Parts: sequence; C-alpha cells; structure tokens
Amino acid sequence: MTEPTVDVLHDLSREELMTLIQRLFEEVRRLEAEIERRPPPPTPPTSRNSSQPPARDWKADRSKRKRRKKAGAKAGHPKAERPLVEQPDQVIEAWVEACPQCGTGLLDQAPERVLRRQVTELPEITPVVIETRQYEVRCPGCQQLQRGRLPAGLEASRQFGPRLEALVAYFHHEHHVGFERLRAVLRDVFGTVVSEGGVVAILERAGEAAQPEAEAIGERVRQSAVIASDETSARVHGRNYWEWVFLGNGGEYHLIRRSRGQDVIDEFMGEDRAEVWLSDCWGPQLKAPADAHQICLPHQVRALQGLRDKRPRLTWAREMQALFRAVIHLGHRREQLTARGYQRQVTILEKRLDRLLARRVRGVGANLLNRYRTHRTYLLVCLYRPEVPSDNNACERALRPSVIHRKVMGSFRSDWGPQAYAALATVLNTAKRAGENVFHKLMNLMGQPILHFLHPSMA
Repeated sequence: MTEPTVDVLHDLSREELMTLIQRLFEEVRRLEAEIERRPPPPTPPTSRNSSQPPARDWKADRSKRKRRKKAGAKAGHPKAERPLVEQPDQVIEAWVEACPQCGTGLLDQAPERVLRRQVTELPEITPVVIETRQYEVRCPGCQQLQRGRLPAGLEASRQFGPRLEALVAYFHHEHHVGFERLRAVLRDVFGTVVSEGGVVAILERAGEAAQPEAEAIGERVRQSAVIASDETSARVHGRNYWEWVFLGNGGEYHLIRRSRGQDVIDEFMGEDRAEVWLSDCWGPQLKAPADAHQICLPHQVRALQGLRDKRPRLTWAREMQALFRAVIHLGHRREQLTARGYQRQVTILEKRLDRLLARRVRGVGANLLNRYRTHRTYLLVCLYRPEVPSDNNACERALRPSVIHRKVMGSFRSDWGPQAYAALATVLNTAKRAGENVFHKLMNLMGQPILHFLHPSMA
C-alpha cells in the first residue's frame, strides 16, 4: 500500500478517510499476527532467568562507566576504626622531655591527653622440631628385646605435628591452594619443607580423621524434621560425578557420588523419613522420602523471568512471578502480623494461586503451568510451617566453595580424595554454622598437641 501524501489526505472526503483508516487497522492487525506466529529470538540465559550462577553473567566494562556517586561513606555515617587491644604485648611511651621553643623541661608535667595507636605484627615464624629416641634394651631374664614407649602425639608413624597438618588441610580445603603452591607457602613463609607426597598423606589422614564425626553429623541430619538438599557437579578421575549436600538440625552433610538420581537420596536416608523436604524442582529430589515437599520459589521466579523474556506479553508469567514474590515477602513479615491477619493473607494468596493455575496458557509457557499444577501442594508449604524457608539458598551457599574448589583444583585423581573432601566439608561447614573456629577444629581432628613437650608455656 502506497503512503498518501499530506496534500492527498486533505483532499479526501470523510468516508474516504474512514476507509483508509480501516485498511490501516487491518494491516496493523495482520502484521501483529505475523509477529506472534514468528518464533521468539533466543534469549541468552542469565542468573535472573535461569539457574546459571551470577559469575557466568556478561559484565559491562566498568572503566567506561561514568561515576554516578561519590565514593566513600555517606555523610553522617559513623567512623569505622580498628578496635584497640586492651592488653598489648609491648607499650612504647613517647614523653616530651623539653619544650622545643623555650627549652623548659616538661617531664614533670601531667599529660593533658594520651594518643594511643597500635601496630600489629606477626612474630618471626620458625618451625620447631621435636626428636624422639627410642632405646632398645635386651632383658637379661627372658632375653627379649624391649623398646621404650613413645608418648601420645609422638607416635612412630607421625612426621608432622597437628598444627602443621591442620594448616596444610586448612589451606588446601578452605582456600583451595594446590599442592605445588602449598609447598611453596610452607617453604617460603613457614620455613618447612614438605614433599608433595607428604601433603597428600596429610590430606588423606585428615579425611580419615573427619570421617567418624561426619557420619555422626549425617545421622543428625537424617533425624531432622525439615531437610534441604541440592547437588552440583564434581570431577573424579576425569569423569562427571555429583556432590550432594543435605541440611538439617544445624548440620551439613556432603556426599560425592557418580549418580544424580534418587538412589543417592535412598542411600543417605535409609529407613528414615522427613516431615518436609526442601529442594529445587529436580525430579529425584521430589521423590525423596518425606510427608511434604517445598519447592524453592526463587528458582521459579527465575524460570518465569526466562519465560517473560521470550513472551513479553504473557501476563500470566508476570502475575505468577508476582505471586511467588508475595509469598516470599509474607514469610519475612510473619512476625509483624497478628495470627488472624497472617491467615487472611495466606487465604488471599491461595485463591490467587488457584485462579492463575486455572488459566489457559499455550506455547512455551504451558510447561511451567503444567509443572505448577502437578506440584500444587509443593508451592506454599512454607506459609504453614515457620521452620520451612521458601528458598533453597542455604544449600546453594553450602555448595559454592565446592564449585570454587573444582574450578581451581580440577578433578580428584584418587579414590580417597572425594571421600576425604566430603568428610572435611561436612565437619568444617557444620563447625562454621555453630560459630566454631575452623582451624582449631582441624587441630583437634589431627591428634594430640605436642608443643608442651617443648615448653609448658607453648602448650
């Protein structure tokens, strides 16, 4: 259709203008229908519309951005200062002996003010070596050769003390320092030469020491009324494995297995059964032995955002997304509402959910609608049980260090490595949840202290 000029439009009658407008409306409707029939352009996955971690999102060059606000603290913000130690190891006093202007002695004058500053330093780090000498004596009575008994902590199988072994496990497990770099740190900073085989032996021993406590933590998690779980990929002998985490009763239990299926959950739970199981919408997780399930709602918010990116005009996805956000927000405001007011809000959300599930959605959104219809009873359990969160963020945070360890260290190349890592992750992460010092926890795992043999004050 040719575009009429302004002069031609002025010459048209009212009826001709109405006909032209009608033709334009029909053309617009035809083009809109054609656009609707076209497949939507592929939307790149991000952490906002999928399960992709934020670290993999595209990031703009910050150096080209204009600074919108002044750096630093806001006006009126209280000053943050390093707190002074009440009992420093050494005090250096700087008195004024004489006035630099007139030469008057000032040592006998009372100070008007004392300016306190502290400098923190590490002492020189030098390793200590404790040598044992076992004497063998032949008994003149029975002619048997007798050997002196070594004290606890200095057994013949030990080459390193518990503090050194705990430090090796701490650097490798908590800070993902590889074997070669770990040897360099021990040599350059601590003046201790340890072979790569020695580092491997220490880590294997740390895993064995942590195993009994890890199993006790696993039993505690199994007895929890509410269990949350998640999994992430791992590499063992160059193959794809899965690291599972189970949370409950303040404990955190890790497993590394070849399978991502329900058999791992059955292996962990045995004959036990939870009251509520919290997870994402992975099929084996939804088959876990539990009386009720709660699906992670932020996962669904991201899935709906991915749908909205493909179908911007789909109002159902926007309304369902708003509903899930309202559920999360209501759970955070539970303590601020009266019991009657809270129940009224729950009823409103239940009715909104039923209306949204009754909608008819075609195309790419039908899969999500069918998912929510199938798992209708798994969506709002968190509103009825205060101890059940609406998200599975705790499990994701528990697995994040394992992802970093995998990216830095690569694949486990031994059969004991995955078991040792899972046992240490179980014990140390549970200790963190209880507010314990991780390094002290490792020292306790590695055996009896030995510094008291050197000097009682160093115990």
